[in-house]
Amino acid sequence: MEWLVALVVGLVQGLLEWVPVSSEGAVALALTALDAAPDTATRFALVLHTGTALAATVYYRGTLLDLLRRLPGWRPGSAWTETADLSFYVLATLASGVTGGAGYAVLREVTDAVAGGAFVALIGALLLGTGVLMYTAESRSREFRERPGPLDAVLVGALQGLAVLPGVSRSGTTVSALLLRGHDGPDSLELSFVLSIPAAMGAGAIAVADTGFAVAPANAALALAVSAVVGYLTVDALTRLVARVAFWRVCIGFGALAVVGGGLLIV
Repeated sequence: MEWLVALVVGLVQGLLEWVPVSSEGAVALALTALDAAPDTATRFALVLHTGTALAATVYYRGTLLDLLRRLPGWRPGSAWTETADLSFYVLATLASGVTGGAGYAVLREVTDAVAGGAFVALIGALLLGTGVLMYTAESRSREFRERPGPLDAVLVGALQGLAVLPGVSRSGTTVSALLLRGHDGPDSLELSFVLSIPAAMGAGAIAVADTGFAVAPANAALALAVSAVVGYLTVDALTRLVARVAFWRVCIGFGALAVVGGGLLIV
């Protein structure tokens, strides 16, 4: 990977992490178009998430510090009342670890078995599925819920773990699940992005431990730095944009293009 490619994919990750169109899928597609092998593309896309996880840590530092301050006061009897948000993050992170580990094992098998057009088409199919879920959440209303419950945590955490697969938008699936469960938009976005921090760092660490950075360390460092800086500078504006734009259309549109394009490459 040349330094210019590292700069571009870092920029893509930093921008797309905050919108529900699968930044991992976009980075993997970009690297595949530049002749990177599917396993290299997907694993480096996972590594890049640690950059935007750092950006989210800085942006949501107030929320994180508040959670840490309240941690000593956590009690089972008030787990889903006074400290429901803290309980949500812990249980959802555990659920993410279970499904994320299984998803990573599947990812390794898939990237070893498919290449070229088939890989592009697979990402497109997963983008289409994400778009359908987002449309369903947007078009259906639920009774408003004041605080998250254990079912919310398990459901959202499990979906977040599955987002290790490129094309499954982590923010798109988790926010959609929260909306379908009756949470409002701003609360759903904050729950989703704060929850992403340990999951993204964990996924990146697993990918590095498994295969290394998959690219030259200097280029990996450049891409990570760009994704972190761009992510921090754009998170506020892009999260406001998400509230106004029907991103399910973007997911379905790009997904359809990837499926068609991948099919053409196969034939």
